[in-house]
Amino acid sequence: MPLVRISHRAGVTEAYQQALSDGVQEALESTVNVPAHDRFHILTEHASGLIADPHYLGIERTREWVAIQITLRQGRTVAMKQALYRRIVENLAEKPGLRPADVLICLVENDLADWSFGHGEAQYVQ
Repeated sequence: MPLVRISHRAGVTEAYQQALSDGVQEALESTVNVPAHDRFHILTEHASGLIADPHYLGIERTREWVAIQITLRQGRTVAMKQALYRRIVENLAEKPGLRPADVLICLVENDLADWSFGHGEAQYVQ
């Protein structure tokens, strides 16, 4: 049930965008028990407006950095979250070839009643 928002620089190919989405989705499925086919991703291009300190926490970022915000149900352990972060970075380094330092990930947790997938109903609430 995650909702994934990926912000990246403008001018990338559809294959690049697909690789971003696929890499994040595979990591979600393999590390934090997200079911297959539970994919809701919003990819947003930015010609400008992606601003990050290029040296924060001693991490050297380029202008190619990507922000990934994942809203998901609470309950994952710290170890699961750390595994998710590592897997996303590994996947995106492989394809589309992002530098690990250029991947920022933020999790936003909520509860079952915070989701409606259509029809104005909270499908996960009994």
